[in-house]
Formats: sequence, C-alpha cells, structure tokens
Amino acid sequence: MCRSIKRLREGDEVVPEQEIREAALQYVRKVSGFRQPSARHAEAFERAVEEVASSSKSLLDAIARELA
Repeated sequence: MCRSIKRLREGDEVVPEQEIREAALQYVRKVSGFRQPSARHAEAFERAVEEVASSSKSLLDAIARELA
C-alpha cells in the first residue's frame, strides 16, 4: 500500500521515534487522501498520526523484547 514507507525494523536495530512518527504520517496521508488536512480535519488527522505512531512503537518494542 505505502511503498514510500521504509521498514522500521532491521534485526534488533532500534529506530528513532521520529522515524516511527514520519512513517505514521505517511500512512495517514495515504489512507486519508490528504497531504495536508483542512483546518476542519486537522485534529482528527493529527490524532490518527499519533495513534498509528504509538501502536507502531508498541509493536516494535514487543518484537525487540522477544528478540532479546
């Protein structure tokens, strides 16, 4: 779906949270169809980015714990 989103896990390498957020932003842009949401949609857009980033971080942390 989002070919421009880079892989966030390579072995046990930890990626910076900024990269996780950037990938979440790309995902939400793709799903919503907005590069930049209107003022009316900005709050929902930002909330979605934060939720996707948080879920992604939780997933990566869980995988890292299992690999440790």
